[in-house]
Amino acid sequence: MTITDTYGTSTYTAQQLADLLAERLPATFAERESDYFGVHFLATLADTTRIKVQPNAVPGDDGEDELLEDDHPDVSVLLIVTAPAEAQLLDTELAAVDGLTRLRSSQS
Repeated sequence: MTITDTYGTSTYTAQQLADLLAERLPATFAERESDYFGVHFLATLADTTRIKVQPNAVPGDDGEDELLEDDHPDVSVLLIVTAPAEAQLLDTELAAVDGLTRLRSSQS
């Protein structure tokens, strides 16, 4: 079972948020680029927790950007944390980041 938490911010760019989190967490972010997500940043912690920082607006099929979180059009950057259910969650560390808001949490 995994837990996925999605956070959003308009305070930082994706690069700025990845850099800030790299200072606060035991994480090294790698810049990636894909047709679907555009430029985004990925880190994997020792307990296999994955952290992805990406723009909310991603390249659409028609050449126009589309929002991944269309319920939150005011959010420009998303932070998606996917962790094993038994992993120590990053709630405390992420709650200390100004301008970062949890949008949802789910288990699968």
